Amino acid sequence: MPRSGSTSGRSPWWEPQVHADRRPFLLARNRIQAGLRAHFHGEDFIEVDPAALQVSPGNETHLHAFATEAVTIDGRPTPLYLHTSPEFTCKKLLTAGERRIFSFAHVYRNRERGPLHHPEFTMLEWYRVDADYRELMDDCADLLALAAEAAGTCRFSYRGANIDPFAEPERITLAEAFHRFAGIDLLASTTADGQTDREQLAAGLVQAGIRFADDDTWSDLFSRVLVAKIEPSLGRERPTILYEYPAAEAALARPSPNDLRVAERFELYACGVELANAFGELTDAAEQRRRFEHEMAEKARIYGDSYPIDEDFLWALEGMPQASGAALGFDRLVMLATSASRIDDVMWAPVAEPPQ
Repeated sequence: MPRSGSTSGRSPWWEPQVHADRRPFLLARNRIQAGLRAHFHGEDFIEVDPAALQVSPGNETHLHAFATEAVTIDGRPTPLYLHTSPEFTCKKLLTAGERRIFSFAHVYRNRERGPLHHPEFTMLEWYRVDADYRELMDDCADLLALAAEAAGTCRFSYRGANIDPFAEPERITLAEAFHRFAGIDLLASTTADGQTDREQLAAGLVQAGIRFADDDTWSDLFSRVLVAKIEPSLGRERPTILYEYPAAEAALARPSPNDLRVAERFELYACGVELANAFGELTDAAEQRRRFEHEMAEKARIYGDSYPIDEDFLWALEGMPQASGAALGFDRLVMLATSASRIDDVMWAPVAEPPQ
């Protein structure tokens, strides 16, 4: 029975019996982390340790940050945020001259808690200068196999889904996925200059039987198809790499030289779970500013809130070499490798839950 101090209805993680049940997951976590760290060192990567406090937590519409402030010696407050990703700092280090770096960073995201989400979690990020982003697809396959070996398993599982982590990942474009799983011609609603046709995509959703709201934007409609029709079908039997995101969903990725309607962005899925997000990195500071401003305008419209733009990052971006980078949810990887049912189970000390 939970003690009187418990707020979640579950016994606290620090009770000896609860810890004893969780301990095999935690020891596997340590082995997996050690294995991945050794792999990167063997590939001549340098491990870096970005600061969590930043002037901007990131500029994505639907990411929510933890805000705080630094107080100077004379008492003047300066707003700061806990980063949602170490991405800005890592890219500054590429500008500084580093060529292969990785980081196991604690990151912080507000309004997130559930079986696959936690307000504080570990992000594994790595960057390669002068590398095609397809090299990171190969990296992802290697990391899945290494995690399986460290955990002593030949299967990843989550909620009844199972994959072979040693299998070559399936690679499928967003356009192929929309056609295969929803019968929608995605690229018919996009143009080479990044413009989108909301009504064209909406007609596809109607035909596919996907409900949506009258005020949904093109990006909202895109997300509805992704969640309803595509993601549930990914990472079954073997991992899936979903690549060539539409230019409107490029985030910090550069346009594809082969088709300006899409960007050099991919996501890795296993057991229906999104594990990683990767980019051929955009180095056009003016275009990145335009994207940030658009994202923050949308955030203000939807949530009544926005975050500052890191001007130092945009300045550094002007001198950043061509590179590719990836971010992988390390705790989720451990979950799948150990068959844990909740992300909390693979964290040494989960964040306290709010009172109910």
